Amino acid sequence: MSSSSRHESAHLHVQGQAAYIDDLPLTEGTLHAAPILSSVASGRVLSLDLSAVMSYDGVHRVITAEDILGDKLLATFVHDEPVFASQRVEHIGQVLGLVVADTHIQARAAAQRAVLQAEAEAPLLNAREAQSQNATVLAHVQVQRGDALTAIQNAAHHLQAQLEIGGQEHYYLETQIAYAIPQDNGEWLIHSSTQHPGEVQHWVAHALRLPMHAVRVVCRRMGGGFGGKETQAGQLAVWAALAALKTGKPVKMRLSREDDFLVTGKRHPFSHNFKAGFDDSGLLLGLQSTQWAHCGFSADLSGPVTDRAVFHTDNAYFLSDVNIVSHRSKLNTQSHTAFRGFGGPQGMMLIETVMGNIARHLHIDPLDVRLRNLYGDAPRNTTPYGMTVEDNILPELMTQLANDCRYRRRRADIAQWNASSAVIKKGIALTPVKFGISFTATQFNQAGALVSVFTDGSVRINHGGTEMGQGLHTKVCAIVADVLGVSFEQMRISSSDTDKITNASATAASSGTDLNGRAAERAALQVKQNIADCLAKADGCKAEEVVFKDGFIRTPALQRSFAQVVQFAYSQRVQLWSDGFYATPKIHYDRKTLSHRPFFYFAYGAACSEVAIDTLSGEHKLLRVDILHDVGQSLNQAIDIGQIEGGFVQGLGWLTTEELLWGKDGKLLTRGASTYKIPTAADIPEHFNIKLWHEPNREDTIGGSKAVGEPPSMLAISVYEALRDAVAQTLGRKHAGATEHAGDA
Repeated sequence: MSSSSRHESAHLHVQGQAAYIDDLPLTEGTLHAAPILSSVASGRVLSLDLSAVMSYDGVHRVITAEDILGDKLLATFVHDEPVFASQRVEHIGQVLGLVVADTHIQARAAAQRAVLQAEAEAPLLNAREAQSQNATVLAHVQVQRGDALTAIQNAAHHLQAQLEIGGQEHYYLETQIAYAIPQDNGEWLIHSSTQHPGEVQHWVAHALRLPMHAVRVVCRRMGGGFGGKETQAGQLAVWAALAALKTGKPVKMRLSREDDFLVTGKRHPFSHNFKAGFDDSGLLLGLQSTQWAHCGFSADLSGPVTDRAVFHTDNAYFLSDVNIVSHRSKLNTQSHTAFRGFGGPQGMMLIETVMGNIARHLHIDPLDVRLRNLYGDAPRNTTPYGMTVEDNILPELMTQLANDCRYRRRRADIAQWNASSAVIKKGIALTPVKFGISFTATQFNQAGALVSVFTDGSVRINHGGTEMGQGLHTKVCAIVADVLGVSFEQMRISSSDTDKITNASATAASSGTDLNGRAAERAALQVKQNIADCLAKADGCKAEEVVFKDGFIRTPALQRSFAQVVQFAYSQRVQLWSDGFYATPKIHYDRKTLSHRPFFYFAYGAACSEVAIDTLSGEHKLLRVDILHDVGQSLNQAIDIGQIEGGFVQGLGWLTTEELLWGKDGKLLTRGASTYKIPTAADIPEHFNIKLWHEPNREDTIGGSKAVGEPPSMLAISVYEALRDAVAQTLGRKHAGATEHAGDA
């Protein structure tokens, strides 16, 4: 398999020719929809005056909850989110209805002329306060092992603190968009920028009161997703479809950047309280963790997100006595949703904060505290939820990274620098990542694919995954090319299409290649077997003697080109297409108790970051990053390294510059490039070194690879810990008991 095949759409991206939904030619008569947004965060709706909207030039009609003949709630798992707000509003930016007009600009301008009268109430914006009012979107969850409070009380040392972790805007380049086109016989074609076409299909069918086979959802590519288009692409598709149903015409709906900020959910902010007990060596003996997830006004994916935060509160460390309580708070904000890491980063931040605090309390190098607490041999190899850590490589990986980047020498050099520098202080941290790979909703760990070989030797592939720039299609093409022994250039990938692969899972949880790559491999292997059986019969040999390599197929008797063999097999009426299916093995767990084995395997990594901070202004600079990351046997090194770079930088933004601010009235104040700062090239250090761990996956995955989408984002915790290290050397080392703030710096 080629280790660095070019991205299958790279030439289109660089030439500006890659087509997204907004680039599609419009069907005759297409109208455009824009949302009418609530200007009140919480309250009872008294009236919605639309007279100025309807009189605006180009407006055809307005769609509100009164126009919905069926279920007025979206087909979400919890079934708690209205299609349109009607009797109550729950956050500023909640959609009250749609304006349908001739153009996008007309629809947006008209929507802003709607006048909402509401009996406003004080919005609930604080998760801790939400608990006192019993405001939750889901019941709390608790995972415990041993007796955490007794272990803490009996420990030689103990600390307690609070940690506030801010959210993060997805800021994909392509905002949420859908294009609904009525078809004949009451059927629908939906172009959706979505990570989960099957769920969009389900939501639209539910809203239109149709069987799912009457709705086809297509997605060729997204201009970024990061989890934001896993569920919340569904709202756009439902809104566009309802507008198309009511007008009888195709309707396209694209959110402006500001509306996207106001309407859609973010990474969940978290509030933590924790108590920790530990011995003189820094070994953690007991941990009590109380977590409040800021979920927003409805559940969305808050259940599995907060579950994963619980699963990753241990990160890389054995917790002998632990009690984790997870609250899912209802607030008057957008409903927060999936974001790269899916709750894992919020859990990991807690335990890494604990490790840093322990080190400073004891005046021990934080790396030594982290190494002291890593998972090890039995009995120190079982997670709090009961899964055995069978493939732990972190002791070797972290030690190798520390040696390669000269961590110990640099820490000594930094100490000397700080002793002589009154204003500019430096800090360094080396932190690990252990990230579980699989959907925690077990049913999603399945995938299908279709491989079709044409008589000229070209190959068409379709699978249930979606492409958002991460290179999934490229990897799948390379996998199929490798199976058939032909060139990557002979592959073509189709749009993700619910008409081809039914009931496909979301492209999320870092499992896109694990699932869809293996499904495509199985489909290609079946086609290969059909061809081998045909040639074996013709050449009088065994099928296992037929070799597919370098564009040729060889038997003991003859060598032929792949195209010649395909033509011959077709003449013999051999099936030259096949489907493939894959379901992840070994995973099983109790969703009520959050116990057993939710993950097929773990992906590991570590990063060492060095920073400098101006103690007078608070300005900081990232000076150097060294990463050693575990992708198993890489299927494409260029893509994998790109994912590591991108994930790290996105995590860097979350923890240092990207701040979401809501006003006291509940309005999001940071809703565009002028007020919300994502990282730029200027934030990347000159020394940004990435190396890949040398071992293949010990579990049976495609090509021995490991998932690489989400885990690298948590490597950026090393930057946050390096900043704390620098600040600690300014304030004095014993500062570990105060409230910490992360992700909203």
